Amino acid sequence: MSSLTSVDLDTSQYSVKLDISTVSKDDLAPYIKLQRATNFLAGAMIFLKSNVLLRQKLSFDDIKPRLLGHWGTCPAINLIYAHCTRIIKSQNQRMLLVTGPGHGAPANLANLYLEGSLYKFYPQYSLNEKGLSSLIRGFSWPGGFPSHTNSELPGQIHEGGELGYALAVSFGAALDKPDLVVTCIVGDGEAETGPTATAWHAIKYLDPVTCGAVLPILNLNGFKISERTIFGCMSDDELVALFTGYGYQCRIVGGNLDDVQQDMAASMEWALETIHTIQEKARSGNPIYKPRWPMLVLRTPKGWTGPKEAHGQQIEGTFHAHQVPLPKANADKEELELLEQWLHSYKLDELFSENSTPKKDVTDVFPEDDYKLGMMADSYNGYKPLDLPAWKDFCVSDANASPMKISGKFLASVIERNPQTFRMFCPDELMSNKLDAVFGVTGRTFEWDKDVFSKHGRIIEILSEHTCQAFLQGYTLTGRTGLFPSYEAFLGIVTTMVIQYAKFVKMGKETKWRSGIASLNYIETSTLWRQEHNGFSHQAPGFINSLVNLKSDMVRIYLPPDANCMVSTLRHCLNSKNYVNLMISSKHETAVWLNSEEAESHCRAGVSIWKSYSSDQGKHPHVVLVGCGVETTFEVLAATAMLRKDCPNLKVRVVNVTDLMVLGFDHPHALSSTEFESVFGDQQPIIFNFHGYNSVIKGLTFERKNVPDRISIHGYKEEGTTTTPFRMLTANGCSRFDIAIDALQRVAPNDDVDVDVHNLISSYRHQIREHEKYISQHGEDPAHFSERPKF
Repeated sequence: MSSLTSVDLDTSQYSVKLDISTVSKDDLAPYIKLQRATNFLAGAMIFLKSNVLLRQKLSFDDIKPRLLGHWGTCPAINLIYAHCTRIIKSQNQRMLLVTGPGHGAPANLANLYLEGSLYKFYPQYSLNEKGLSSLIRGFSWPGGFPSHTNSELPGQIHEGGELGYALAVSFGAALDKPDLVVTCIVGDGEAETGPTATAWHAIKYLDPVTCGAVLPILNLNGFKISERTIFGCMSDDELVALFTGYGYQCRIVGGNLDDVQQDMAASMEWALETIHTIQEKARSGNPIYKPRWPMLVLRTPKGWTGPKEAHGQQIEGTFHAHQVPLPKANADKEELELLEQWLHSYKLDELFSENSTPKKDVTDVFPEDDYKLGMMADSYNGYKPLDLPAWKDFCVSDANASPMKISGKFLASVIERNPQTFRMFCPDELMSNKLDAVFGVTGRTFEWDKDVFSKHGRIIEILSEHTCQAFLQGYTLTGRTGLFPSYEAFLGIVTTMVIQYAKFVKMGKETKWRSGIASLNYIETSTLWRQEHNGFSHQAPGFINSLVNLKSDMVRIYLPPDANCMVSTLRHCLNSKNYVNLMISSKHETAVWLNSEEAESHCRAGVSIWKSYSSDQGKHPHVVLVGCGVETTFEVLAATAMLRKDCPNLKVRVVNVTDLMVLGFDHPHALSSTEFESVFGDQQPIIFNFHGYNSVIKGLTFERKNVPDRISIHGYKEEGTTTTPFRMLTANGCSRFDIAIDALQRVAPNDDVDVDVHNLISSYRHQIREHEKYISQHGEDPAHFSERPKF
């Protein structure tokens, strides 16, 4: 094979150089010893179920039957944890640690155990033989801690399953926490993801006056599960060039493992000093434009300090160390002996006393409880409720109004009343979504934009839904409240993130020691029914389908039918805790059906009969017409007005659903069978005009008595293009004509209406065809289709 050549790159003028000899080796000795202890514990957790301190010779009976966990990243996490602990203790620095390589849970658990955080929240993990055995045996064991970090672990604000979000979550946590530093470990595999690639830019949104800081540490061990990483194939010069381009000062740590401890200590001190310098200048009125925040690249071998090789194959420094480095240790004699040699190499008698308690010099390295990484209140007990304005003050009595414009005025007041605990995160859509009233009281945060630099705005707009979601998660999990407005079609981008977050919150609620947090709040607008100008790509309501499958006590989905109901719903959601709230409404001016008192009653109930629009106040109906969503409700009311005029003998009950989850069975808001029948009847046909896909309503009502046989669901059928608003409705069978036709067909045969049915259906079908001809000729809908129906 010919020798490899590459283009030389010299970044010496940009790479950060430090004199690491200024750090005393004696000062570092206790922290190096701490790492020996945590590396031992991490390895033991993966393998051992008994004889946890190897007081007897290891046997197959001591090894777990199922070897689960990831060793490869643990040594680097332990090194970082130890040096974070050192800097916290020496400088009384408030810090959170976010672990991007979430499968490195054994490392987190080892440190949390030795610092006493586990014992504080879980008394069974005491610093003695019983507690130690419980920890080691219980890892990845039924009833114990899982193999990935999650909300059961003290200090965690990030679910360690799906990769890519740790860095942006860290920046979300640092917002409006001016004294906080969030150290974020980014795995070099995770760094290959799109969300992480964008998240490096988050420094550009960090206001050094009002916010804390994030210290990213790229944990570069070179390998993923079975392949080299992109970053592992990059030279130091290439890494410095990349991160300098992002806007960082980049320090490479670990070129020489013999002095990696001094290197890391000096680098952490430099990073914190740099952070404080940037903040002090900004807070004294002399902010640096485009400050270069610090970041570290930590080069250590994958599985460092673990088994070097087995069966003639290298393990340390290769992908073979990624998960279980000795996968047959419970059956293979050679691997069992290698395991015993490896664990003994940490010199356990220097780490643990005869009674199995950690030696005092191991535990003395930790700071006071309030500063320990596992006990930082920001991570589990920081919720501050919002001071919300009276929502009825924003209600309108006009015949028509834009739900989003009214919501924007309400949100402007929320921002004024909560200048440090409320933010909005949006992918460059606030103006388009007609929430721009907020810009009357605040601006955007974007520290690299010279026009808004150092203006301390409360709005972050970045064209990355993943980053907005991660900012929102970090902000929410550290006690504040946020809002994520989005075009409907593109909120689905964050679906898996929301699912991971919901798992985190579910388990957090079950821990008992985590206090409540604000709900995740989403506004979906620019919805499919009014994306006729952008076309088919922008017509996608599938985020609803994803959320209805979440744990029932987690999800709330609201489709307020008008502006007054929208502002009532928005106030409710911002005041709620521990949910995922989805609000779906229109940005366009549309009919206001309910006054403030009626809106309050309707939103509280979640569903109600609209008596004033029904025949005979909704009594004894022949058919029940249901609207759910702004445009689909408008069409139900238009159909009702049409039927009441054209077929006065037909008795129509109008129902509106604003809280989608009342329809199902397994939800706290679900109607009882008696309540359901009182609204929807027990025998009458139900014509349901839904905002999204039919499958949502089918799934929610499937188990309702008699409902599957009598319900006809109209919804989005993936028919769309660049067309007119009303053509979107007829193309998907959701127009007033489609609803009226279906109602007449399902009521017949009926002596009161039979005589009119065929003529009316023919007339309505004709009007649909005539509409298609009209828009083909004129390029727009007739004006009367958007006029408020007259009863």
